[in-house]
Amino acid sequence: MRILFVALIVIAALAVTVRALESRFAFFPTVGESVTPEHFGVPYEMASLTTVDGVSLRGWSLPHPSPRALIVYFHGNGGNLSVWAPILVGINRQGYAVRAFDYRGYGASAGRPSERGLYRDVDAALEWAWRAGGQQMPVVYWGRSLGTTMAAYAATRRSPDGLILESGFPDARALLRASPPLAFLGLFSSYRFPTAGWLDDVRSPVLVMHGDNDRVIPFGAGRALFDKIKGRKQFVAIKGGNHNDAAPPDPEAYWGAVNAFIASLARM
Repeated sequence: MRILFVALIVIAALAVTVRALESRFAFFPTVGESVTPEHFGVPYEMASLTTVDGVSLRGWSLPHPSPRALIVYFHGNGGNLSVWAPILVGINRQGYAVRAFDYRGYGASAGRPSERGLYRDVDAALEWAWRAGGQQMPVVYWGRSLGTTMAAYAATRRSPDGLILESGFPDARALLRASPPLAFLGLFSSYRFPTAGWLDDVRSPVLVMHGDNDRVIPFGAGRALFDKIKGRKQFVAIKGGNHNDAAPPDPEAYWGAVNAFIASLARM
């Protein structure tokens, strides 16, 4: 009984400690806003969004005179909109209108990040993004890294014409299995980030892309995510692609896959 009592105390202490620290290991926000699309010669509009729990978020809208689609972009767990600006500009220059936002605690957004909080941020972003259009062009949710979870969740809230999931993973525990100590500690975490789980009832076509040189989220995690998707799907390996590439190593192949996928949505 004494051993059992001690074990329960240890388990309780681990749970409290892990949950107190989990946000520090899941989110790496950069506060403030420095670089904007205007630094790249691309016009943009700034927006202020408000979540259901009253948190103010910063959004960017990058218009295009003749957009082929509206891209709602969900960035990863590091940086802020300024860090992701080159990627957003790159998408815009391919002929797409783009709407992106900073999660709570990132950039000029208020609050502190948490998994539950980010889902509320996504809800607010969707309301804002769909006001931009969708009636005259395909709407595509594009998530990268942790943003794949947010894009998958978004698809359960309002169905897009298509989903692009780049450098993603099936769920948080899939990333911890390679390290037994982390996998054990993960049992006490409240964070799940169940990308594949959110996609169970999503029927929008999905393009999964993953760099075969990704040193943060293994290439196999992207394949595992793809394998769990039930609907129409396509997998593209980004040759030589690493996790934090601001530009693809083979732009022709990368944008060829993206543009072909989105063009197929317009024909549906």
